[in-house]
Amino acid sequence: MEPANSAMIRSEDLWKIYQLGQQEVNALCGVSMTVARNEFLAIMGPSGSGKSTLMNLLGCLDTPSRGEYWLNDQLVSSLTENELAHIRNQEIGFVFQVFNLLPRASAFHNVELPLIYRGTSKKERSRKVRQALDMVEISHRMDHRPSELSGGERQRVAIARALANEPSILLADEPTGNLDSKTGNEILKLFHKIHSQGNTIIIVTHDPDIASQAQRIIYIRDGKIEREERKGA
Repeated sequence: MEPANSAMIRSEDLWKIYQLGQQEVNALCGVSMTVARNEFLAIMGPSGSGKSTLMNLLGCLDTPSRGEYWLNDQLVSSLTENELAHIRNQEIGFVFQVFNLLPRASAFHNVELPLIYRGTSKKERSRKVRQALDMVEISHRMDHRPSELSGGERQRVAIARALANEPSILLADEPTGNLDSKTGNEILKLFHKIHSQGNTIIIVTHDPDIASQAQRIIYIRDGKIEREERKGA
């Protein structure tokens, strides 16, 4: 199968099978999907549906048991661990429910870390960090540690860190799960702002209110795509 030029993501018959003792568990069962460039997509399903497994495959954190996965016109489903790590660093920004910030580092240094790993020069790092912090409207708190920030501010720093490498795609796993509804709505507005500037965004959630913010929702159940909906359809 050849990748479609307009597609940021294209998967064909993705399976993920885990061996638990004598038993095989099918976490994903033949998922085929495409995500267009600059699409805002939500993947929704109950606990155990396979949505987190799918996110791990899309984010190159894991490899499929079988099937093909294209990301930005590159076949990544058969890459080695080192090659996947390179793709993650170059192409994908991650936002998690639990923020995953270094507690003793300032907001600036937390955002800077992926750029250090990438080998970016100090001058360029400073420019990109400030640009990312400006994007999420948290520059005025760049010298503060996570313990000195609110939950919403910490998530803004985490989003800035995800944006620092200027990734092709932003993957967010329950990004408002640890936030109150008002702060969660502010973070969702931020995602819309990021999307309006050309980013491809995928949010994984079990919350229908969060999913309704996306242009399209893919519903996962028992490791399969159950159905999908487009906004306004």
